[in-house]
Amino acid sequence: MMLPCIQARSLTKKEQLVLSLEKQYPGDVGVLAAFFLNFVKLNPGEALYVSANEPHAYLSGECIECMATSDNVVRAGLTPKYRDVQTLCSMLTYNQAFPEILQGMPVQPYVTRYTPSTDEFEVDRYLLPPGKSVTMSPVPGPSIFIVMTGEGEIQAGFMTDSAKAKEGDVFFVPAHTKVKLYTSSPRSMQLYRAGVNSSFLS
Repeated sequence: MMLPCIQARSLTKKEQLVLSLEKQYPGDVGVLAAFFLNFVKLNPGEALYVSANEPHAYLSGECIECMATSDNVVRAGLTPKYRDVQTLCSMLTYNQAFPEILQGMPVQPYVTRYTPSTDEFEVDRYLLPPGKSVTMSPVPGPSIFIVMTGEGEIQAGFMTDSAKAKEGDVFFVPAHTKVKLYTSSPRSMQLYRAGVNSSFLS
């Protein structure tokens, strides 16, 4: 009796991803989408922009997502929620390209700006070492700040006293308002600001 020799091979990253997703979402056909989408791993400080009508899925890790004004969210899979297949197929662009990884541009000490190719928004990342402060000049549009880590204080406009800012806090700042941020803990303070794209306002 002769037995044929079968050569085993290692699984590709996408094959490993599909098996991992199938464990999380058993029986969900959406796991197969991993074979057709780009598999992107972002390093700390990197970002990417996803255009309208482009399918995407966030898989793991911590990230900040800023979304433009939208009238709907159409789900394709990896969810127990309703999937509108007809609308999904009619709206997709079917463009094939690898997304551009945005490294951000320093706009002042401790501040990096991510400016996507849309007029609707931009995102600033603030990384303040212990004992440091930064002042944001007034911008023509409103801003929303979210504190991710650390503690400090925020002073905006004509506030006579600064407000405490800690992890999880969110602040709305009107247009044309100067903002000053301070750290007040032995660890760095990380915040993000979302606002109207400055290229659109200029």
